[in-house]
Amino acid sequence: MSAALTVPTPTVAILLCVYQGEAFLAQQLDSIASQTHRHWKVYVSDDGSTDRTRAILEDYQSQWGADRLHITDGPQRGFAANFLTLLCRGEVRADFYAYCDHDDLWAPDKLERALRFIAPLPSEKPALYASRTRLIDESGASLGFSPRFMRPPAFANALVQNIGGGNTMLFNEAASRLLKSAGVVDVTAHDWWTYLVVSGCGGAVFYDPNPSMQYRQHAKNQMGTNRGLTARLTRIRMLLDGQFRTWNTRNLTALHALRSQLTPENQKILDTFTAVRSDSLFTRLAALRRSGVYRQTLGGNLGLLVAACGGKL
Repeated sequence: MSAALTVPTPTVAILLCVYQGEAFLAQQLDSIASQTHRHWKVYVSDDGSTDRTRAILEDYQSQWGADRLHITDGPQRGFAANFLTLLCRGEVRADFYAYCDHDDLWAPDKLERALRFIAPLPSEKPALYASRTRLIDESGASLGFSPRFMRPPAFANALVQNIGGGNTMLFNEAASRLLKSAGVVDVTAHDWWTYLVVSGCGGAVFYDPNPSMQYRQHAKNQMGTNRGLTARLTRIRMLLDGQFRTWNTRNLTALHALRSQLTPENQKILDTFTAVRSDSLFTRLAALRRSGVYRQTLGGNLGLLVAACGGKL
């Protein structure tokens, strides 16, 4: 009788970026330690903290061991550059990768659930998991949930919207290679960039409507949730002020450098969407329709139309 084949347990590199994290960092590290999937290592990039962040990290490192928690210095060029720089470090290697903020709380099965979605896929196919979140305040009290998106993930959606927070994301080595090939690009956000790259290059994107973590809302959030009237009004103001166009310019510049790795269909979508941002009004509107880009809600799509009319895309 032949010996039974054993399937290796997948390893996960947890990419934890932190800045001035002393208030909530220990709670986040404890939630990582409670994961039902045990084959993980934490790679931390501290982006110049001057509070007790480093002392907390070194305390946990002494408990877990330096082989389980690696600490390095960040580039101090913002959160997106911090995450992408950490991902591109040579020592960061695993079967799967998970972005991690310092102030959240992970559900115990967060990694296990995400792996159930994407681990069965062929290893050569880029794959990304993201989920809805449960919102909490500084004390941990519930604030409800992030929006539940109903339309399917796709590159045509990713061009104008990110549906998954980086703190929920897990992606495979094939996706990691794509991101590393682009390097530390100047993009709006690392998570939006990850959604753009994986969907654009023909990868699988899974959106889980069930929350996998508690997303803490507090005064020092660099990127908060887009839930509620205040957030909607803020997005409208940014649209009218041209902030959305600035974000798109940065993302599109980075995407065009990666164009050869996009699928032929997505290359066409990218080129058509790029045309939406120039030329005459009627040309812009025609290109918007041809591109097929969409946001997840009716209000969001009306906002796209207004932005196209006003040259704000």
